[in-house]
Amino acid sequence: MDYNKKSIEDIEVAGKRVLVRCDFNVPMKDGKITSDKRIVEALPTIKYLLSQNCRVVLCSHMGKPKGEIVAKYSLAPVAARLTELLGTEVVLANDIIGEDAKAKAAALECGHAMLLENVRFDKREEKNDPEFSKELASFGEIFVNDAFGTAHRAHASTAGVADYLPAVCGYLIQKEIGIMGKALANPDRPFVAILGGAKVSDKLNVINNLLTKVDTLIIGGGMSYTFLAAQGKCVGQSLLDSEKIDYCKDMLAKAEKAGVELLLPIDTVVTESFPDPIDAEIPVETVCSCAIPENKMGLDIGEKTREKFAAAVKAAKTVVWNGPMGVFENPVLARGTNAVACALAESDATSIVGGGDSAAACEQLGYADRITHISTGGGASLEFLEGLELPGIACLLDK
Repeated sequence: MDYNKKSIEDIEVAGKRVLVRCDFNVPMKDGKITSDKRIVEALPTIKYLLSQNCRVVLCSHMGKPKGEIVAKYSLAPVAARLTELLGTEVVLANDIIGEDAKAKAAALECGHAMLLENVRFDKREEKNDPEFSKELASFGEIFVNDAFGTAHRAHASTAGVADYLPAVCGYLIQKEIGIMGKALANPDRPFVAILGGAKVSDKLNVINNLLTKVDTLIIGGGMSYTFLAAQGKCVGQSLLDSEKIDYCKDMLAKAEKAGVELLLPIDTVVTESFPDPIDAEIPVETVCSCAIPENKMGLDIGEKTREKFAAAVKAAKTVVWNGPMGVFENPVLARGTNAVACALAESDATSIVGGGDSAAACEQLGYADRITHISTGGGASLEFLEGLELPGIACLLDK
């Protein structure tokens, strides 16, 4: 896939009507936004367009209303927060492509922005319906996609509108594809990838793709036990994807043939049962990963593994990380994930964290500002690492 896409600075936008797809799918509790990070990340693109005297029509989804109007998924709180952050009113339409949205868009003055209601309130959004896409496109002369978190979805507001408007990326997507694209296409070496998470099946294609690109592949988390089992090691009651043992054997052989160093845990923190996330008193012990007791399960990487993984990160020039090293929700079992986050923060390498739990760990531990790039899209960044074409990016104009 070609990631050399035109951005808002590569096209004449001054004074134009611009439709912008943002990712305002923010976490909510009791009707209030609990983190405005995604809104803040959209501001550079919005401010640039406003500075160019554009009439900006913003759109986004929130939650999974499944084509129904669901009050708790209204974007009203987002419009209110945007108004505060921009210092100028961002009007919310009461509908998406209805009379209210069209009237407010017609009345919109240059240098001002409005927000359409949740695009997923219409079932045609997720079906990428051409007529719905065309109606959305009628709000702009240019389409700007700045929602990397939904770039892997071929929906009306992420890809369909590009059939009717010239489409470019905003600053957020430009950053995502610039940094991650270079890491995959032309990385500074040594290039190290760290994969964690629960199941091998979640990252089958990611592993396969990265083995053609990296110098070292580190595998931790629940998925590592299937690899250990593929090496003939006893994993006790640890999470095991038994149907993927042959796949893991193939990947181990592929790594060896390609000259890629594939690192697995050498010691493991084990318990007798899966713990409560907040139980800080659970009894644990560290054992050799080659001989996990039959009655115990591995739930984090041990100290020797933490040191080994950190040393690999320290020697790297490019590092990509996706997935925790253990059950990091529990403080006793978070040391592996913390160690990886710390190693990345202390590294001089270009460090890229692929959204989801890994991003949450970096944020919680206060390392976020010391990571080169934390992706805004969990699912999108995974598909990016798989080498898949992302519809919300593929539809943009090439440079």
